[in-house]
Amino acid sequence: MPQVRIIAKNFMDMVAALPAMKLDILYENPFICEAILRSLPPLAKKYVTQMLFSEGSITAKLLEEWVLPDGSTKHRVSIDRLVQLRIFTESVESGRKKEKSYRLNPTFQANLQKRITTGGVLPREPMPPSLTGRLPSLEELEKYALEQWECFLLHLINSGQAEKVTSFSPSMMRVFQRGLLSQSKDPKLTESGFQFLLMETNAQLWYIIREYISNSEERGVDPVDLISFLLELSFHMTGKAYNLNTLTDVQRSTLSDLADLGLVKLQKGRNDSWFIPTKLATNLSVSLADSSTRKQGSIVVETNFRVYEYSASKLHSEILRLFSRYALYLLFSWFIWGITQFYSEFLVNVLPLT
Repeated sequence: MPQVRIIAKNFMDMVAALPAMKLDILYENPFICEAILRSLPPLAKKYVTQMLFSEGSITAKLLEEWVLPDGSTKHRVSIDRLVQLRIFTESVESGRKKEKSYRLNPTFQANLQKRITTGGVLPREPMPPSLTGRLPSLEELEKYALEQWECFLLHLINSGQAEKVTSFSPSMMRVFQRGLLSQSKDPKLTESGFQFLLMETNAQLWYIIREYISNSEERGVDPVDLISFLLELSFHMTGKAYNLNTLTDVQRSTLSDLADLGLVKLQKGRNDSWFIPTKLATNLSVSLADSSTRKQGSIVVETNFRVYEYSASKLHSEILRLFSRYALYLLFSWFIWGITQFYSEFLVNVLPLT
């Protein structure tokens, strides 16, 4: 995977950039505290867990003694991360030496203790099967998430090729396109736009989520509430149904947008409506490196500049169209496991642009 200049920061980079007062508001939720703990480097987790049930501060010199000499770099990275997230509060003792010391953020410490000792219950529990009936399988849910994400990307780069409409307003789509498309009557992908298309799926997703959060105040939504809700989603179970009536109006509106991105699937029964988190939602705060949602395909490039693409992804074909032009398109029908099914497989002979 090529190196790109677009920095796809993870959730914790955005959390660390919040003002101190808003960070303390986030840390009032025990589940958020656990999500933050999960994201920390291993050595930082060690420091937090060892200091979790101790009162008072600990000197920087004593902390350094907890690691081997060859771990000094990891030690500095861990301390910097803890200070950025205001998990550690730093102070300098008066006196000649003016030695630094650290202590855990009291709000974070109290709520993480609560989460570890008593567990805690999410604001909502999964709905019983008697109310929802048959829910999508994990395989169906993963396929849905990928289709939704690819449809969104098609809207982003070429709305005329997208098969479904999106609930995002034109102004919000322009926010997403900012920096990816040139600002002209005939928008074209910029260098950053091409780099964006070459990123892994989860890194692309985080770039969009980051823009979505950054512009939340313009929509009258507090970014702290939005980050808190997204982190809270990571504790829900993939494939389980959760009642929409347990959400606020802002959260329901957010879920409608997240459904467009493939993070959740919305369904409606006779009396109730519910949402089903996909793996994209439950993994968002943990890891952005999982590329398992990529559709498989093959591209062959010949020395005469002809390119052959074999893929079931319309998005992949549209991306390739940005670099070249179509010469041939073939449609295949396959006979699989005794059942005749038609698959729109693309075998494309592409000539270079002149």
